[in-house]
Order: sequence, then structure tokens, then C-alpha cells
Amino acid sequence: MAAKPVTSFVCSACGARTAKWSGRCDACGEWNTISEEKPLSAGPGAKSLGARRGNAVALGDLSTDEAPPPRTTSALSELDRVLGGGLVPGSASLVGGDPGIGKSTLLLQAAAAFAQAGLKTVYVSGEEASAQVRMRAGRLGLKGAPVQLAAETNLRNILTTLEAEKPDLAIVDSIQTMWLDTVEAAPGSVSQVRAAAHELTTFAKRTGTAVILVGHVTKDGQIAGPRVVEHMVDTVLYFEGERGHQFRILRAVKNRFGPADEIGVFEMTGRGLTEVANPSALFLGDRDSSTPGAAVFAGIEGTRPMLVEIQALVAPTPHAQPRRSVVGWDGQRLAMILAVLESRCGVPFTGLDVYLNVAGGMKITEPAADLAVAAALLSAREDSALPQASVVFGEISLSGALRPVSQAENRLKEAAKLGFTSAIAPTASKALSVPGMSIMTMSDLTAFVGDVFGAG
Repeated sequence: MAAKPVTSFVCSACGARTAKWSGRCDACGEWNTISEEKPLSAGPGAKSLGARRGNAVALGDLSTDEAPPPRTTSALSELDRVLGGGLVPGSASLVGGDPGIGKSTLLLQAAAAFAQAGLKTVYVSGEEASAQVRMRAGRLGLKGAPVQLAAETNLRNILTTLEAEKPDLAIVDSIQTMWLDTVEAAPGSVSQVRAAAHELTTFAKRTGTAVILVGHVTKDGQIAGPRVVEHMVDTVLYFEGERGHQFRILRAVKNRFGPADEIGVFEMTGRGLTEVANPSALFLGDRDSSTPGAAVFAGIEGTRPMLVEIQALVAPTPHAQPRRSVVGWDGQRLAMILAVLESRCGVPFTGLDVYLNVAGGMKITEPAADLAVAAALLSAREDSALPQASVVFGEISLSGALRPVSQAENRLKEAAKLGFTSAIAPTASKALSVPGMSIMTMSDLTAFVGDVFGAG
């Protein structure tokens, strides 16, 4: 006797599964987001699958040589960089970002750029009418681009159109607005998003059409819907930036055709997004080197060296519990740096509010920024500016030791190119030699505090 299919309930906010319905999701705490998900039909003969034979799959060894996938480049070199060198036929990409950050603007410019590069391009909008998209194209100066436009949310109609048109690139804005009439759920639900992503990804692999999907994000900054969508696609890109800053960062968090963590930098202007050829110079453009509480961090984003300013402010607190406010960095790592400074170096921050900011709306994740954060905090606390024209990088361990970081030479070369003449780095970097750069090496945080600030 065949087993009875088990009905499950899924949260549309986080994708968590439960055996029964409830008004509130135990995983994410959201209300009225749980809906029933019917199991897939087993179909006739499914229970006797073992008795049915499939087709043999051709096998090859690891030494088989295959040509790298062909790529199409556009006039947007920053986008090509993040994609790994250009657009790959048959690839499926997912672009996420906060509302109003510029996702639709970026992809409309990308559609025009790839169309002008010779690709037959179709742009499908499920959020805006065709007239609204044409208004944006007019504002961006793209009305003459050979892009085919449609406004539709029915995925059956969209796939039928794409099958007939056979484009080289299809952009769907957004995956949360698509719906299939074969799935009994509202658009944007977990079931609809998963099914729509599966259909579009399968279409891309079957026909060789490159597909770019736009995804909404949750309040935590993750792409809304089931995480399986990110596993289905080849590339996941996040479009980041602060609404009050003109800079936008396109970051690859997954890429099967290129390096992950690669970034492209854009500037939002009245005529759309413009590329930033030298982001380090732009992020440091308004910097005052004589101000206490500022340190220049020589970082690496993907394969690109990047210089950004880390700013700190330390002030007596009027509250019983001092504040710890962080923008652009990990708050838990800030707490660790403060604990190491107090425990290993004897520099207390008790009774002091601490504010930390990465200038320009940049977000830093690599541990190599530890020493620059510590330098900014000490500079603010001691009201003493760091040596002029100097950059700082290095990872701090819980023992207070400074650990070496990767690509130290590339970091220093980028700093020298922008006019910096000195650097503070872990001792393991002392073998480095960059023309025009004076490198001061430190073995631990205590030596750094004593030599640079005369404290400790």
C-alpha cells in the first residue's frame, strides 16, 4: 500500500516548514505568513520506479579538456567584472537589493548595454507598466537602445513569448511578482517563487538564453523567499549602498563562472548609474588626514584592492550602559576588539560611548580591518591623529597578536598609487618591499599601542 502524502506548512517570510498551521512562525516570529503546501503528485507508476530503467549518462574523467564558456562584454565594465568577465550564455543570475537602491535602473542600463553589444535582449517587468519603464529609459538616455519590452506577471505567457522570440538575454523584474497558474498560492509566496525560479532556470539551461532575475530582500538584507533559489542560479549579486550616499556597490556572493566577493562600484547621478574607475580615490576624496579618530584601511574586495576610511568617535556616556554603534562593519567584531584592547593592552573603554563608521557607505567583512578599527578607536580616545599618508591593515587575535593577511603586496601597491608613503602591518609582512612605501611592522597589539600612541 502506497504511503499517504504528507501535507506540510511553509512560512512565506523565511521558508521554515512545520507539520501544522499556526498564526506565528516560530523560526522568524512573523505573523500570518504560514500557508499550506501540497505535496507533489507521485504520478502513476511512481511506486514501481525501481522496475523502470532510465537512459545511461555519459561519464568523463577530470582530465577532460573543455573550452571555457564564451562571454559577451558590455559597455559597463564594472558589471562585466562582477560577472567574472562578461555574460555567459545559458547562465541564470539573481540580483537582490533594498527597495529604491537602483536595481531596476542598473538592469535597464545593463539590458541596453548588452543589446548594443549585439545580444537580442528582452526586458520583462512585473512591477511597472511599459510606460513607466519607457519613462525611465528616456531619463537615462536609452530610448534608442534595441531592447524589447513587456509588462507581464503570468509566467506561462512569459515563457511562451521567450520560446518564440529566442532572445540571448532575458531580464525578469522581479521574481516575487511572477506567478504560475499550476501553483495554488499567491504571488511572492515560497511555493510561487521556488516554482518560478525553477522554470526560468530550466529555460536558461535548455535554450542557452542568459536569464537575470531581480529579487526583493527582507529586513535582514537577505533575498526574500526560499534559499533554494540561490542554489538554483549560477550567480547571486547584491546591490548595496546607503540611501544618503551616491555610491552603490554591486557584490557577487556566488559565481560559478568567476570569483566570488568581486565588487563593482557605481555612482548614482541624475542620469542613472555611472561607473567609478578608481573607487579608492573616490572614497578618500574628502578625507582630512589631520583629524583624530580616522584610519585608512587597505582592503581587498574580491580581486580588487580598495582603500576606505574607518572613522571612530569615543565620548563619555551619560547612560548607565555605554552605546556601541556600528555602520558598515560587524558589531560583534567591534566588541571583540574593545575587549582585547582593554584586557591585553590596558586601554579601558568603560563609561565611553563608541561609534564606528565606514565612510562612503561601504561594508567591510574581512578580518584584515581589525587593526585599522583598533587604530581609529585609539586615535579617537587619545585625541591624536595617526601619522599622515599612512594605511593600516592586519588581523587581531584574542591573544593580542597581529596575524598576517592575504595579498599584502597588492594592498600596499594600491596605497602607493594613491600617494600614501607609509603603512602599518603585521610582522609577517616585513619581507615586503614596495617602492616609495615605508612599512612599519608590529608583532602584537601592545607594541602597536606603545609605538604609535605612546600608551599601554
